[in-house]
Amino acid sequence: MQHDPATTVYLALGANLGDRRATITAAIRQLAPAMLVEQVSSLYETVPAYVLDQPHFLNAVLRGHTALEPGALLTHLKQIETGLGRTATVRFGPRTIDIDILIYGDRQIATNHLTIPHPRMIERPFVLVPLAEIAPDLIPPGWRVPVKALAAAVHGHGDVLRKYGGLTDAERKD
Repeated sequence: MQHDPATTVYLALGANLGDRRATITAAIRQLAPAMLVEQVSSLYETVPAYVLDQPHFLNAVLRGHTALEPGALLTHLKQIETGLGRTATVRFGPRTIDIDILIYGDRQIATNHLTIPHPRMIERPFVLVPLAEIAPDLIPPGWRVPVKALAAAVHGHGDVLRKYGGLTDAERKD
């Protein structure tokens, strides 16, 4: 079943194996035609969270529109991850790419496979900082505080350092 094609979706992308920037770029390109990407944050160098003995991550957040229902979008994202070499490892361990749905319109979803808004984004500077860059005044569904205030207050998981000013239009499209 299709949803309103104007549904605004925010995704988080992270990679810490291989050519991280190239992998994030490839993932963004592969979102089409299922998703129209509108804006991508800068890329941020971050220390790993939860499992510390692994390479640093490159993280970004993007905003786009999709006609896919949340479950179908999740399936599409998992296919992109697999196609870019992601394999099952230890939870929160190293990965070629990780793509998470942060926000899907104004919907709140809680199933065995999907929770939206993303349940751990409130504790993750590597998500909140890039999200605040592209949507500072956004208040996620069910929350009361805008993202910029959450990003300013979140602590832990090491530093979040702006590494690149963002992807060029040429990198985002074929």
